[in-house]
Amino acid sequence: MVEILRQYRQLLAAVDAWFARCQPLLGGGSGCRGCGECCVGLFDITLLDAALLRQGFDRLPAETRDRVTGKLRTILARLQERFPGFDQPYLLSNLADVPLPLAGEENTPCPLLNAAGRCLLYEHRPLTCRLYGLPHVDLSGEVFLDEWCSHSLGDLDPLAMSGLRWEFRRTFAEEGHLLRALTVRLQLPAAADFDTLIPTALLIDFDRLKMV
Repeated sequence: MVEILRQYRQLLAAVDAWFARCQPLLGGGSGCRGCGECCVGLFDITLLDAALLRQGFDRLPAETRDRVTGKLRTILARLQERFPGFDQPYLLSNLADVPLPLAGEENTPCPLLNAAGRCLLYEHRPLTCRLYGLPHVDLSGEVFLDEWCSHSLGDLDPLAMSGLRWEFRRTFAEEGHLLRALTVRLQLPAAADFDTLIPTALLIDFDRLKMV
């Protein structure tokens, strides 16, 4: 799993580099305003991101981990009241017809935010967090996401800016390849996807999953 996560971090580094290259093209209008709206609500992340988050989480000071874990268990208890079958390893594929972001949790802040509203695991943040704020348009012109952060971009129309296009199809395909490799290593049963939520991602007991 260590090698898979190493390759995944290389992929995430390429994503970060693309995002950084976009900034000059936007005239400085893409900087985060610190509103925190993108860090609110329970949205899905892959098991790859879950493993990466756990890698960073285990390096936090014990006091910080304990404080965050208290928040995680509070959220989990609330989820299990609604979805009694939601248990280890907390995969959303085990639940039917779960709307995401999760309805009723729209105002739930990410438990990884500190008192100042900053991410405790910024260097280990999921792919979706790294991509947020700009549309996802492939070099071919295929649009994977036609939304962007209006707080940061104002009246700009990034969909009309060809310089923001990138190798999204290749990137998502490589992400899928690494995710499949991880699920094989963990000997998880075949499923359409292997997604979880950020709070439950940090509660997954990876040691209990059978490795090969």
